[in-house]
Amino acid sequence: MKNIMTINGHRAVIEFDPDTGLFRGEFMGMNGGADFYAESVKDLQKEGETSLRIFIEMCKEKGIDPVRHYSGKFQVRLPEKEHARAVEMAAARGVSLNQLIRDSLAGMEA
Repeated sequence: MKNIMTINGHRAVIEFDPDTGLFRGEFMGMNGGADFYAESVKDLQKEGETSLRIFIEMCKEKGIDPVRHYSGKFQVRLPEKEHARAVEMAAARGVSLNQLIRDSLAGMEA
């Protein structure tokens, strides 16, 4: 099961790793890997803060923007029948396929 934790304004996906018996967090939307591990949620928060601070410091030293920027465009590949179904769903709602996807994502706020 994956969850989202916000640390200093940055979101991280949290999951439990049964192999190590630890929680693992990984910051999303960063220009590189910034992950952290801990045994408890409280410790995960502390480790996340430390990991994020170090990652941002390293990016600053290297002249790299730590945050990844997105174009707002992405391509989705679907089987032909699912594509047709998505177009039908959009038409039934009176919206474009693009708006159907935007509306679906808006309903998934984490």
